[in-house]
Amino acid sequence: MTNDIYNTKEARELFDAILTLKTADECERFFRDVCTIKEVEEMTARFRIAQMLSVAKPKPYAEIAKEVKTSTATVTRVAHWLHHGAGGYRLALKRIKH
Repeated sequence: MTNDIYNTKEARELFDAILTLKTADECERFFRDVCTIKEVEEMTARFRIAQMLSVAKPKPYAEIAKEVKTSTATVTRVAHWLHHGAGGYRLALKRIKH
C-alpha cells in the first residue's frame, strides 16, 4: 500500500475542508455526509483503542478488543500505528487532553 493518496490534490482539498470545520457539531454533520455509519463506527473504535493504549498501564489487547467490540487484530494495528505511524494519534490525543 502506498502513501501517495495523501499527497494528491484531492486529498489535500479534503484535509483543507476538514480544517474549516469549527465545532464538534460541524464535524458530525460533515462526517455523516462523507462516511457510512460503519466507517464512522470503525474510526470511533480505532480512536477509542488508541486512547486505551495511551494510558500508563494499558489493558491486554484481548480485553481492549472485547470492550470495544472489535478484533485483537484491529487493536494490534492501532498499536502499531500509535507507536510507529506518522504521529497523528499521539498529536490528537495530546490535544484533547488540554
